Amino acid sequence: MHAHPTAPRTVTGLAPAVRRVLDWPVDHVAAAVVGADGAVLADAGDTGREFGLASVTKLLSAYAALVAVEEGAVDWDDAAGPEGATVRHLIAHTSGLAFDTDEVKAAPGERRIYSNTGFAVLGDAIAGATGIGFADYLHQAVCEPLGMTRTRLEGAPGAGAVSTAADLSLFAAELQAPKLLDPRTVAEATTVAYPGLDGLLPGYGRQRPNDWGLGFEIRDGKSPHWTGEHSSPRTFGHFGQSGTFLWVDPDVRAAAVVLTDRDFGPWAAEAWTPWTDGVLAELPEPHR
Repeated sequence: MHAHPTAPRTVTGLAPAVRRVLDWPVDHVAAAVVGADGAVLADAGDTGREFGLASVTKLLSAYAALVAVEEGAVDWDDAAGPEGATVRHLIAHTSGLAFDTDEVKAAPGERRIYSNTGFAVLGDAIAGATGIGFADYLHQAVCEPLGMTRTRLEGAPGAGAVSTAADLSLFAAELQAPKLLDPRTVAEATTVAYPGLDGLLPGYGRQRPNDWGLGFEIRDGKSPHWTGEHSSPRTFGHFGQSGTFLWVDPDVRAAAVVLTDRDFGPWAAEAWTPWTDGVLAELPEPHR
């Protein structure tokens, strides 16, 4: 007899793989694996606990920017940031702005320079165009409609959000089956923008190329990398220096969220990749 389509999936092997985060050398951790249909396939830790997201914030801010573009509040080609730079340059880390200062280190489009400053300028551009403070715009455009009630931007658009694994599971579901945006917009955002540019991936060294979409880092062939050795090249997402990450792997139709309260360091580089590979190996059909 065939199982009903809505019958619970068998995830016996996945749950132990996800729970391996509980062995990490951190005080607190929460994790969830989310299927493309939005179902949480397995989780671990206190998924309602709030964590600082650090640069995983950029995924939320980028999504708000995508909403602003779809609404017509801003255009990708609008001038913003250094001379010659646009909204598209800022979100793709090609504006030429330095990591965390106003120094301009390259002409727009020439280099992939990962920039918190660029995201601050992006937030200011959206606030100026909409007349709404960026934190409020993010709340209204993304968090509120997705039911992310424990998520808020307390600081800069590049690194200042607080959230929970439960809330980010809702966001991970949205990334896989968009309801707030045209799926074509999300597809563009998770496709390489300004291909062929080299750059430094924080914590993992120089990557040639250092591919990025519109706010979303794209794995492609990067090595070393914070995702799994077996993650598909189409995998996209972000990690944060607070010991957090979110990835979506379209090839296996699943996403993962992990939040910790220990800053990124050698422990994370050693733990994250095996964890992801363990999850990928245990994903149930139809995810493999």
